[in-house]
Amino acid sequence: MASRDYRESSWRSAPPGIDPPDLGLRRAFLLERVRAHNVASRAADGRAPRVLDVGCGEGQLTAELERAGMTVVGVDVAAEALSRARAGHPGLDLRIVPPEGRWPLTDSSFDVVWAGETIEHVIDTAGWLSEVRRVLRSGGTLLLSTPEHGPLALLGLALWRPAFDAHFDPRRDHLRFYTARTLARLLEDFGFEDIEVRRAGGLPGARRLLLASARRSRF
Repeated sequence: MASRDYRESSWRSAPPGIDPPDLGLRRAFLLERVRAHNVASRAADGRAPRVLDVGCGEGQLTAELERAGMTVVGVDVAAEALSRARAGHPGLDLRIVPPEGRWPLTDSSFDVVWAGETIEHVIDTAGWLSEVRRVLRSGGTLLLSTPEHGPLALLGLALWRPAFDAHFDPRRDHLRFYTARTLARLLEDFGFEDIEVRRAGGLPGARRLLLASARRSRF
Protein backbone atom coordinates (compact mmCIF):
# COMPACT_ATOMS: atom_id res chain seq x y z
CA MET A 1 0.00 0.00 0.00
CA ALA A 2 1.35 3.43 -0.96
CA SER A 3 2.10 5.90 1.83
CA ARG A 4 -0.79 8.23 0.90
CA ASP A 5 -3.23 5.30 0.63
CA TYR A 6 -2.16 4.12 4.08
CA ARG A 7 -2.75 7.58 5.57
CA GLU A 8 -6.18 7.83 3.94
CA SER A 9 -7.13 4.39 5.23
CA SER A 10 -5.99 5.30 8.74
CA TRP A 11 -8.10 8.46 8.74
CA ARG A 12 -11.18 6.73 7.33
CA SER A 13 -11.01 4.14 10.10
CA ALA A 14 -10.66 6.76 12.87
CA PRO A 15 -13.85 8.11 14.46
CA PRO A 16 -14.29 11.84 13.77
CA GLY A 17 -14.08 14.46 16.47
CA ILE A 18 -11.70 12.67 18.86
CA ASP A 19 -9.18 14.99 20.51
CA PRO A 20 -5.55 14.14 19.70
CA PRO A 21 -3.31 12.96 22.58
CA ASP A 22 -2.43 15.59 25.18
CA LEU A 23 -4.28 18.27 23.21
CA GLY A 24 -4.50 20.61 26.20
CA LEU A 25 -0.76 20.51 26.89
CA ARG A 26 0.09 21.03 23.26
CA ARG A 27 -2.44 23.85 22.85
CA ALA A 28 -1.06 25.73 25.87
CA PHE A 29 2.54 25.37 24.65
CA LEU A 30 1.71 26.41 21.09
CA LEU A 31 -0.39 29.45 21.97
CA GLU A 32 2.11 30.65 24.57
CA ARG A 33 4.91 30.59 22.01
CA VAL A 34 3.04 32.07 19.04
CA ARG A 35 1.53 34.85 21.16
CA ALA A 36 5.03 35.83 22.26
CA HIS A 37 6.09 35.72 18.60
CA ASN A 38 3.04 37.82 17.71
CA VAL A 39 4.03 40.56 20.15
CA ALA A 40 7.55 40.62 18.75
CA SER A 41 6.38 40.61 15.11
CA ARG A 42 3.85 43.38 15.57
CA ALA A 43 6.45 45.46 17.38
CA ALA A 44 8.84 44.95 14.45
CA ASP A 45 6.62 45.44 11.39
CA GLY A 46 2.98 45.61 12.50
CA ARG A 47 1.80 42.36 10.92
CA ALA A 48 0.55 39.10 12.37
CA PRO A 49 2.93 36.13 12.08
CA ARG A 50 2.33 33.64 9.28
CA VAL A 51 2.07 30.17 10.84
CA LEU A 52 2.15 26.81 9.06
CA ASP A 53 0.41 23.91 10.84
CA VAL A 54 2.04 20.75 9.46
CA GLY A 55 -0.03 17.60 9.93
CA CYS A 56 -3.06 19.68 10.88
CA GLY A 57 -5.47 16.72 10.96
CA GLU A 58 -9.03 17.82 11.73
CA GLY A 59 -7.84 21.38 12.25
CA GLN A 60 -8.44 21.91 15.98
CA LEU A 61 -5.18 23.77 16.55
CA THR A 62 -5.22 25.41 13.12
CA ALA A 63 -8.50 27.03 14.14
CA GLU A 64 -7.05 27.99 17.55
CA LEU A 65 -4.17 29.76 15.82
CA GLU A 66 -6.54 31.70 13.58
CA ARG A 67 -8.66 32.74 16.57
CA ALA A 68 -5.46 33.93 18.26
CA GLY A 69 -4.95 36.40 15.40
CA MET A 70 -2.38 34.51 13.30
CA THR A 71 -2.35 34.19 9.54
CA VAL A 72 -2.38 30.39 9.36
CA VAL A 73 -2.16 27.67 6.71
CA GLY A 74 -2.89 24.05 7.62
CA VAL A 75 -1.42 21.19 5.59
CA ASP A 76 -1.79 17.43 5.74
CA VAL A 77 -0.96 14.43 3.58
CA ALA A 78 -4.48 12.95 3.94
CA ALA A 79 -7.46 14.32 2.00
CA GLU A 80 -9.83 12.72 4.53
CA ALA A 81 -8.25 14.74 7.36
CA LEU A 82 -8.62 17.97 5.40
CA SER A 83 -12.22 17.13 4.49
CA ARG A 84 -13.03 16.79 8.20
CA ALA A 85 -11.15 20.00 8.99
CA ARG A 86 -13.10 21.93 6.34
CA ALA A 87 -16.39 20.57 7.65
CA GLY A 88 -15.58 21.48 11.25
CA HIS A 89 -13.82 24.78 10.59
CA PRO A 90 -15.09 26.43 7.38
CA GLY A 91 -12.91 29.19 6.03
CA LEU A 92 -9.52 27.84 7.10
CA ASP A 93 -6.74 27.87 4.50
CA LEU A 94 -6.14 24.12 4.22
CA ARG A 95 -3.92 22.43 1.62
CA ILE A 96 -2.74 18.93 0.81
CA VAL A 97 0.99 18.15 0.59
CA PRO A 98 2.78 15.03 -0.66
CA PRO A 99 4.03 12.47 1.90
CA GLU A 100 7.52 12.83 0.41
CA GLY A 101 9.16 15.51 -1.68
CA ARG A 102 8.71 19.24 -2.06
CA TRP A 103 5.69 20.96 -0.55
CA PRO A 104 3.76 23.39 -2.79
CA LEU A 105 4.73 26.33 -0.58
CA THR A 106 7.01 29.29 -1.22
CA ASP A 107 10.51 29.52 0.24
CA SER A 108 10.84 31.55 3.47
CA SER A 109 7.09 32.23 3.57
CA PHE A 110 6.33 31.46 7.26
CA ASP A 111 7.44 32.97 10.55
CA VAL A 112 6.46 29.87 12.57
CA VAL A 113 6.05 26.19 11.68
CA TRP A 114 4.04 24.05 14.10
CA ALA A 115 4.11 20.24 13.81
CA GLY A 116 2.09 18.55 16.54
CA GLU A 117 2.50 14.76 16.82
CA THR A 118 3.77 14.60 13.23
CA ILE A 119 7.53 14.00 13.07
CA GLU A 120 7.16 10.46 14.50
CA HIS A 121 5.05 9.49 11.45
CA VAL A 122 7.53 10.71 8.83
CA ILE A 123 9.32 8.19 6.59
CA ASP A 124 11.95 10.59 5.21
CA THR A 125 12.83 12.67 8.26
CA ALA A 126 15.73 14.40 6.49
CA GLY A 127 13.54 15.44 3.57
CA TRP A 128 10.75 16.58 5.90
CA LEU A 129 13.03 18.75 8.03
CA SER A 130 14.60 20.19 4.89
CA GLU A 131 11.15 21.31 3.77
CA VAL A 132 10.40 22.78 7.21
CA ARG A 133 13.65 24.74 7.01
CA ARG A 134 12.97 25.83 3.41
CA VAL A 135 9.55 27.35 4.11
CA LEU A 136 10.65 29.05 7.37
CA ARG A 137 12.07 32.52 7.04
CA SER A 138 15.58 33.15 8.31
CA GLY A 139 15.35 33.31 12.10
CA GLY A 140 11.86 31.77 12.06
CA THR A 141 10.61 29.42 14.76
CA LEU A 142 9.90 25.69 14.65
CA LEU A 143 7.56 24.36 17.33
CA LEU A 144 6.77 20.66 17.57
CA SER A 145 5.56 17.90 19.83
CA THR A 146 6.22 14.17 19.75
CA PRO A 147 5.93 11.27 22.22
CA GLU A 148 8.75 10.92 24.74
CA HIS A 149 10.75 7.68 24.87
CA GLY A 150 12.98 8.21 27.88
CA PRO A 151 14.52 5.35 29.91
CA LEU A 152 11.74 5.03 32.49
CA ALA A 153 9.02 5.09 29.86
CA LEU A 154 10.78 2.30 27.99
CA LEU A 155 11.34 0.35 31.19
CA GLY A 156 7.62 0.51 31.91
CA LEU A 157 6.88 -0.88 28.46
CA ALA A 158 9.51 -3.59 28.85
CA LEU A 159 7.95 -4.77 32.12
CA TRP A 160 4.51 -5.23 30.56
CA ARG A 161 4.79 -7.27 27.39
CA PRO A 162 1.29 -6.53 26.00
CA ALA A 163 1.96 -2.79 26.29
CA PHE A 164 5.38 -3.19 24.65
CA ASP A 165 3.93 -5.21 21.76
CA ALA A 166 1.13 -2.68 21.24
CA HIS A 167 3.48 0.31 21.36
CA PHE A 168 5.94 -1.11 18.85
CA ASP A 169 3.43 -2.96 16.69
CA PRO A 170 4.77 -2.64 13.11
CA ARG A 171 1.21 -1.99 11.90
CA ARG A 172 1.11 1.27 13.87
CA ASP A 173 1.92 4.49 12.06
CA HIS A 174 4.60 5.67 14.51
CA LEU A 175 7.87 5.16 12.64
CA ARG A 176 10.35 7.15 14.80
CA PHE A 177 10.91 7.19 18.55
CA TYR A 178 12.53 10.23 20.16
CA THR A 179 14.15 11.19 23.43
CA ALA A 180 14.83 14.80 24.38
CA ARG A 181 18.50 14.30 23.53
CA THR A 182 18.02 12.67 20.13
CA LEU A 183 15.40 15.23 19.09
CA ALA A 184 17.67 18.14 20.06
CA ARG A 185 20.60 16.61 18.16
CA LEU A 186 18.46 16.08 15.08
CA LEU A 187 17.30 19.70 15.04
CA GLU A 188 20.88 20.91 15.51
CA ASP A 189 22.01 18.77 12.57
CA PHE A 190 19.50 20.59 10.34
CA GLY A 191 20.65 24.08 11.15
CA PHE A 192 18.37 25.02 14.04
CA GLU A 193 19.58 27.08 16.98
CA ASP A 194 18.34 28.07 20.45
CA ILE A 195 16.89 24.58 20.79
CA GLU A 196 14.73 23.90 23.83
CA VAL A 197 13.11 20.52 24.47
CA ARG A 198 10.69 20.27 27.38
CA ARG A 199 9.21 17.06 28.82
CA ALA A 200 5.51 17.19 29.72
CA GLY A 201 2.60 14.98 30.76
CA GLY A 202 2.79 11.76 32.75
CA LEU A 203 4.88 11.50 35.92
CA PRO A 204 8.30 12.95 36.81
CA GLY A 205 10.91 10.74 35.19
CA ALA A 206 8.33 9.09 32.93
CA ARG A 207 6.89 11.87 30.82
CA ARG A 208 4.67 11.19 27.82
CA LEU A 209 5.43 14.16 25.62
CA LEU A 210 8.27 16.25 24.22
CA LEU A 211 7.60 19.92 23.42
CA ALA A 212 10.34 21.51 21.33
CA SER A 213 11.16 25.02 20.19
CA ALA A 214 14.02 25.96 17.84
CA ARG A 215 15.05 28.87 15.67
CA ARG A 216 16.09 28.50 12.03
CA SER A 217 19.65 29.69 11.68
CA ARG A 218 20.11 32.80 9.55
CA PHE A 219 22.67 31.17 7.26
